[in-house]
Amino acid sequence: MLLAADELLAARYQMALSLGFHIVLSCFGVAFPAMIYVVHRRGIRNDDHDALLLAKRWGKAAAVLFAVGAVSGTILSFEMGLLWPGMMSAYGDVIGLPFALEGIAFFLEAIFIGIYLYGWGRLRPEVHLRTLIPIMASGLFGTFCILAVNAWMNAPAGFTQLPDGTVTDVDPVAAMFNDALWGQFTHMYVATFIVTGFLTASVYAVGMLRGRRDRLHRIGFTVPFVFAAAFAVVQPFVGHVMGGRLIDEQPSKLAAMELATETESRADLIIGGFLRDGEVVGAISIPDIGSLIAGGSFDAVITGFDRIPEDERPPANIVHWSFQIMLAAGFTMIGIAAWYVWRRRRHRDDPDRVFDDPWLLRATVIAGILSVVAMEAGWITTEVGRQPWIVYGYMRTEDAVTSNSGVWISLAVMVVVYTSMAFAASKVLLGMARRWRDDPESDLPTPYGPSGVLRDRDEVEA
Repeated sequence: MLLAADELLAARYQMALSLGFHIVLSCFGVAFPAMIYVVHRRGIRNDDHDALLLAKRWGKAAAVLFAVGAVSGTILSFEMGLLWPGMMSAYGDVIGLPFALEGIAFFLEAIFIGIYLYGWGRLRPEVHLRTLIPIMASGLFGTFCILAVNAWMNAPAGFTQLPDGTVTDVDPVAAMFNDALWGQFTHMYVATFIVTGFLTASVYAVGMLRGRRDRLHRIGFTVPFVFAAAFAVVQPFVGHVMGGRLIDEQPSKLAAMELATETESRADLIIGGFLRDGEVVGAISIPDIGSLIAGGSFDAVITGFDRIPEDERPPANIVHWSFQIMLAAGFTMIGIAAWYVWRRRRHRDDPDRVFDDPWLLRATVIAGILSVVAMEAGWITTEVGRQPWIVYGYMRTEDAVTSNSGVWISLAVMVVVYTSMAFAASKVLLGMARRWRDDPESDLPTPYGPSGVLRDRDEVEA
């Protein structure tokens, strides 16, 4: 039993590492093509050389991130079967459809990224621009499919489970379109734009703080920042709607998020604090607001831990604090977005003066960090809050984990692999940025494409 618990802990750490690494890259795969589309379209419509140059550079950066994301995503798909064979053997037929469709979406995205990269100077401008549309669509659909699986783990549907554990009456479509799908998908889709937008804007904010205030930096800052700011304002409303289902469908997760020790209406809103020996300590309580936010009414009843069996309770302090950190980071980003809007309105006659405020630029760099923190904290809330269930109400995580030894070894290998990938990707991107900075008009070769000499020769011969 001690060995099994040890392997379970290692499997959880490895899954958390893989998901936490891949999820950031997947954000760029979903949201970055939309931002590239905006600057590319602006370049064509306005004959804007800077915008076209930026689109070309962003396209090549996106290709690097996509390549790394493909590796981490492949690792994740294998880990589902290797680390959690109990779940996949029992429910593989139930959730196989979205996995298969996500694979199709991935290949379509890869194909059209290649077409976009190699289409510069080879396709008509309007046709070239439109190749971004299937990239955006496939990224959107792939995310939808993966979120369908995770949502199903939170709200299982599309099957009947007999008392002996046998799964029958499988309906893959019903499983895919489960009750939690639309809320989780929308919440994550919005998050991809927040993360991608603020991280991209933060790169250009750093450049501006170092004295590079050219037009290309201004466009590179403004477009992703506006995307991120707009979606950051929307996100709390999406999260509130998504969280509304917890009061009835996942009361144990809600109890952990709110540190609800007793079942009651007019429950307090708990800010900070810890659960220690069954009592909440060090918290700020706001009377009645907890029921209003969670249930939409002061009289909404919040189920507390007193009605949840002890062996079905998630780690309350981890869930509570990850939820609180997500909220704090989210509202801080909204504040930074509001600061930017205020500066723009104040200097509407000369919008470029916005970039004269070094503190706003520094805040944007912080927003880039906070966007990742908020997303990771949100996933911790979702995944740890579902514990001890891997399939809520049907299968415990300890019953799904592999019985093979050596998970700690695979965890160590994954640490090395992800560290190496992060280092390699950073080195490539920084090298690209350095060459662009040293020679603004230079055109780096497209990965695996013909060299600049060959392209020039082809153009002469044509």
